[in-house]
Amino acid sequence: MSDTTDQVTEREVGRSRPRKEDARLVTGQTNWTDNINVNGLLHLAILRSPMAHARIDRVDVAPARERPGVIAAFSGRDLAEGLGSLPCAWPVTEDIVLPDHPPIAVDEVRYAGDPVAVVVARDRYAAADALEAIEVDYEPLPPVLDLEAALTEGSPLVHADKGTNRCYVWPLATGESYETVRERADVVLRRRYHQQRLIPNAMEPRAVVVTPLAASGEYTVYSSTQIPHILRIMLSVVTGVPEHKLRVIAPDVGGGFGSKLQVYGEEALALAVAQRLGRPVKWTESRSEGYLATHHGRGMIQDIEIAATREGGLLGLKVDLLADMGAYLMLVTPGIPILGAFMYPAIYKMDAYDFTCTGVFTTRTPTDAYRGAGRPEATYAIERIMDELAAELGLDPVDLRRRNWIRHEEFPYTAIAGLTYDSGNYEAATDKALALFGYDELRAEQQRRNERGDVVRLGIGVSTYTEMCGLAPSRVLRDLRYAAGGWEAASIRMLPTGKVEVVTGTSPHGQGHVTCWSQIAADVLGVPFEDVEVVHGDTRSAPQGMDTYGSRSLVVGGAAVHHAAQKVVEKARKVAAHLLEANEHDLEFTHGVFSVKGSPEARKSIQEIAFATFSSHDLPDGMEPTINAEHLVDPENFSYPHGTHLCAVEVDTETGRTTIRSYVCVDDVGRVINPMIVEGQVHGGIAQGIAQALYEEAVYDDEGNLVSGTMADYLVPTAVDLPEFVTDRTETPATSNPLGAKGVGESGTIASTPAVVNAIVDALRPLGVTEVTMPCTPQRVWDALGQARSAKEASA
Repeated sequence: MSDTTDQVTEREVGRSRPRKEDARLVTGQTNWTDNINVNGLLHLAILRSPMAHARIDRVDVAPARERPGVIAAFSGRDLAEGLGSLPCAWPVTEDIVLPDHPPIAVDEVRYAGDPVAVVVARDRYAAADALEAIEVDYEPLPPVLDLEAALTEGSPLVHADKGTNRCYVWPLATGESYETVRERADVVLRRRYHQQRLIPNAMEPRAVVVTPLAASGEYTVYSSTQIPHILRIMLSVVTGVPEHKLRVIAPDVGGGFGSKLQVYGEEALALAVAQRLGRPVKWTESRSEGYLATHHGRGMIQDIEIAATREGGLLGLKVDLLADMGAYLMLVTPGIPILGAFMYPAIYKMDAYDFTCTGVFTTRTPTDAYRGAGRPEATYAIERIMDELAAELGLDPVDLRRRNWIRHEEFPYTAIAGLTYDSGNYEAATDKALALFGYDELRAEQQRRNERGDVVRLGIGVSTYTEMCGLAPSRVLRDLRYAAGGWEAASIRMLPTGKVEVVTGTSPHGQGHVTCWSQIAADVLGVPFEDVEVVHGDTRSAPQGMDTYGSRSLVVGGAAVHHAAQKVVEKARKVAAHLLEANEHDLEFTHGVFSVKGSPEARKSIQEIAFATFSSHDLPDGMEPTINAEHLVDPENFSYPHGTHLCAVEVDTETGRTTIRSYVCVDDVGRVINPMIVEGQVHGGIAQGIAQALYEEAVYDDEGNLVSGTMADYLVPTAVDLPEFVTDRTETPATSNPLGAKGVGESGTIASTPAVVNAIVDALRPLGVTEVTMPCTPQRVWDALGQARSAKEASA
């Protein structure tokens, strides 16, 4: 127990504390799912379809059972009886087409990588080798790959029993009629943008271990998941194991980026096999297996039309999307494009907005959340067409944006898509970014180089963004037909020795929750940062939570920690008043110490109160012997970080190669808990956004085979491929949570992609190029230049 002389006086919030989590990570003392070994552990391997679409005529697993070390082998039909359909928690319309999604195929495979059979062996190598012995007869069916062709009459069907490849049509129209404002517009531009499929590459592959306790019918599921609480509920639904008999633990999780915001068939299969065999079971994906089986991101055709006056005033925006669902609807597949629906108007004022998204089934790996989840796609489209509009009107791209954005004095502002932005200052962020970037000097250099006809052209890209974070008010989710709420839980336990345990429902996978939650609790309670421990990721020790995704952890989960700590202080105040024989209202609480106003020598530290409560020798009448507290937060609004990202590129017109010369961003993420962690999130986000712009793409051949299925074919940039980033911040606190925080986990990814592509097109526009399809590889840049030359010659 501490006395009152060692209380902390320096605030933790705002300090660049080194992460508590990192010592274990850098010294190898981690507990990844694949590290978990228990007595009698068996290893699961999965045979996957080599075909994108086929009927299964026969599966014979008997030869695999004869292989050395093999304990069991099962076909889809063997396991079908005990397994339900994998869940889709976001049926976005009443008439959405919801096909069954078996964890393992029984009669038909619908994408290359669809599970067909499993082998269980004493080690992973024996299991993998035995897959070769399984005999499968397939009857090929036509693949469905083109989104527009899939919707035409007579197209082959991914799910023949549904009679259509159209999953849903979701419309949103606000403000005036778009057709009305279009008629009075001086300029109408229409563009088509392609959001290529992206394959998540978390440092840790997916893995699951299931350990049964046969006597009581209980199961512990260890999974490299972002969502242990949601996973527990859904596994109960899929497998029939009662929820109270399931414990789900997310141990150390090495990255997710949305790819582990999922209930995967492998988790259900491991649980089903452990049920059957009464033995612990482990499955860990290989990297190439993950490229096939982990859900993909993006995958969309965007038809964008914008109407404006000749002075550059925006009148309306029309958005028509074709969104690739893949073969099945996974946990939130249909809702990902809908999240973006509210962000296409971005930071701009206009009179009309018309949005329609059509979800389409294809015979490819299902899509779902990937860092940003709908908002990067929206930001890309509006920021690209704003640049096109600026070029059409002969305006500087920054000037056009200034003419249309919501000004700082107008907040709170209800945007055309219906969301109320609570705070922001786009002018301040942009001015700071332009100064750091040297915008005017770069424009002058660009003009000189263009006049000389330089082979290597300079391009300048602008991206001004906002996003909706802090998912989400539960009533909004209800209105969007999402199955769950958006609340979050936290509890604070004051131990008798004065140390603190924070129990959080969020589940980190690299964000730094342990450090930031410690800082929040330490400030409210007035205890040393080192005296706070954070418990997370275990549905038994942290039983309530809605987990981690959508930049919600700090603004919702962190707010819950703040409120729970305040409740502890108020409970402790009652005990302190009793012990000090004072009125509660006469007590001051500063730096962890209660003192009586006017009598500062009469004091009790919160640690002393914790021990006094534990001993319970002298408590106020009727008070329970605890000052522990919990709090659940259901946010009243989303939070809205914003910022300005600027990119300068040099494009070699003889080779098509793009080199990023400089990159500057100024983000406003509200009040910052830990600047060092914010920097890390911004850097990582920018890297992923640049990767979409320049490098990454899931490529399929005409038969539906993934031909970019290894790291040799799917280009993930390393540090040497990326520039130095110049980062800075402005700060307009959020008003929707007590921390004033807005979220930062996805901002870099959302903002950076259009900044890079705008820069490339800006470099090549004098040569007639107005579009380069992502990823902007040297080949694609070269092709765009060739097409521009051909068009110029044809018109001459």
